[in-house]
Amino acid sequence: MYKRPKIKLKLNKTDKILEIIGWVFLLGIWIFTIANYSELPEKIATHFDLLGEADSFGRKETIFFLPIISTLLFFGLTILTKYPHVYNNYPIKITTENAKLQYENANRMMRLLKLSVIIIFGIIDYQTIKNENINELGSWFFPFVLSITFIPIIYFYAKANKKTSE
Repeated sequence: MYKRPKIKLKLNKTDKILEIIGWVFLLGIWIFTIANYSELPEKIATHFDLLGEADSFGRKETIFFLPIISTLLFFGLTILTKYPHVYNNYPIKITTENAKLQYENANRMMRLLKLSVIIIFGIIDYQTIKNENINELGSWFFPFVLSITFIPIIYFYAKANKKTSE
């Protein structure tokens, strides 16, 4: 495998805004969970099927798995954006000439995906806490997850290919 150029990227205004929104949402998940914990019943939904219906239940303490997993994914993806040269799935060979544009594009995608993950976990957290008697996310949830995940991937993949022909 060839060595890709290592470049230290600076955040532009859009990247900074995405980061701030992500941090606010992550903090919001923690605050919401802690603030509503005492009101939860002893048994809550812990897993949902593809139709958004609860198919597993557990003790109310399990509600903290959502902010914990969100935090781990958030920090993991944040660290990963510091090393865009290690990403495997660039659509083209990375060279000194195209590295900066390709890395910026890939990092923007990672920031949007990071925000998507936080939004998805935030919705699950909210629905679990506020709708504990309904025990469903809704049939809209799975298509929403697919959309919020794959639309950015498709968009940035196409953008990466377009930048190669410019």
